[in-house]
Amino acid sequence: MPTTPKTPEEIEKMRVAGRLAASVLEMIGEHVRPGVTTEELDRLCHDYIVNDIDCIPAPLNYSNAPGQPPFPKSICTSVNHVVCHGIPTPKKRLKKGDVINIDVTVIKDGWHGDTSKMFFAGKPGVLAERLVRVTQECLYRGIEAVRPGAHLGDIGAAIQAHAQAHRFSVVREFCGHGIGRTFHDAPQVLHYGTRGSGEVLRPGMTFTIEPMINAGRRHVRMLPDYWTVVTKDHKLSAQWEHTILVTPTGSEVLTRRAEESTLN
Repeated sequence: MPTTPKTPEEIEKMRVAGRLAASVLEMIGEHVRPGVTTEELDRLCHDYIVNDIDCIPAPLNYSNAPGQPPFPKSICTSVNHVVCHGIPTPKKRLKKGDVINIDVTVIKDGWHGDTSKMFFAGKPGVLAERLVRVTQECLYRGIEAVRPGAHLGDIGAAIQAHAQAHRFSVVREFCGHGIGRTFHDAPQVLHYGTRGSGEVLRPGMTFTIEPMINAGRRHVRMLPDYWTVVTKDHKLSAQWEHTILVTPTGSEVLTRRAEESTLN
């Protein structure tokens, strides 16, 4: 079934939610440093989301699969070889050179804004720095493929080609997703694929693009908490995410941060 585009009024609500989600990542950056625990980062983000921007943290108590326990925190913190959905904990204290993805989703007036960013705790290693940079470039390549008349497969093909050109691999078990009043909606946005395949993009569609790129092999496994996903070979992984709107002439990044002045 084709994805239902948003109305102009709904799009404006998505813009608001997207800007607020971006502001969480802008706020937390200065706190990411060696010695901080991921639980402390979660607390800072939770307090900001609830008290400063008057939103709801969508991950808190969220579950989308039978038998999956509710997610216990307000953000996801995925460190080093954790691919996604890392649970903040007082036991995980960042060390110098660690890389961490902070994934934030807020709900404002019933609408979701979803975004993530990679951070360094101190100076990273050469491989970590290159992986993080290339993964962000993969996200931007995917965004560049978004326009009316393009296909969902064009996004995945652009991401896959760029990652593999740098001898990195693309995680296939997780993908981007439609978003709006619902956290995870149609369509699925794969980060690999073939140009010209999949649903045709139309103005008013909103979805996330969130490539997960591994320094080693693409294979992953889930830990017994039913949330945390890690690389099987324990090599580094990175992820960046934005919420995207298809416009009549191209795309708009609804979760664009101030540092990304060159994005639409």
